[in-house]
Amino acid sequence: MNEQLNLVTLGVEDLEVSRRFYSLGLGWTPLLDLDEVVFYQVGKGLALGLFPLSELGVDIGHPATAGTPFTLAQNLGSPADVDEAMRRARVAGAAVLKDPRRAAFGGYHGYFADPDGHRWEVCHNPGWSVADDGTVTLAAVEGLNAEG
Repeated sequence: MNEQLNLVTLGVEDLEVSRRFYSLGLGWTPLLDLDEVVFYQVGKGLALGLFPLSELGVDIGHPATAGTPFTLAQNLGSPADVDEAMRRARVAGAAVLKDPRRAAFGGYHGYFADPDGHRWEVCHNPGWSVADDGTVTLAAVEGLNAEG
């Protein structure tokens, strides 16, 4: 199997609420917006889909449940960008799980949950970079190893 991820689909309780949260609240532009699903391009060759949780269960052939234990993350250019993203998410109705602060990995981060409880980390990791071809480089950051 190829080492790639092209689509992350979140099962959501109320598609209209989630559409408003991501499109209007966070200011994301839909890649494709249909009555039954909405997609956002979130990276090179990577899309995020929002699909009604009940319909996702039907599509999979097994009941789907909310609150799957994983996080999605967005790496931003500076701590100020993290603060602004968290402010915008809060205004849009996100539940802030962890206010932004210095992180054990040497950067700065916070967590919020969208209207369905999907957890997002918003961070600035100075050891993270992406080349023009999309290759990610992740380096350890020296001297900053404790949360503040």
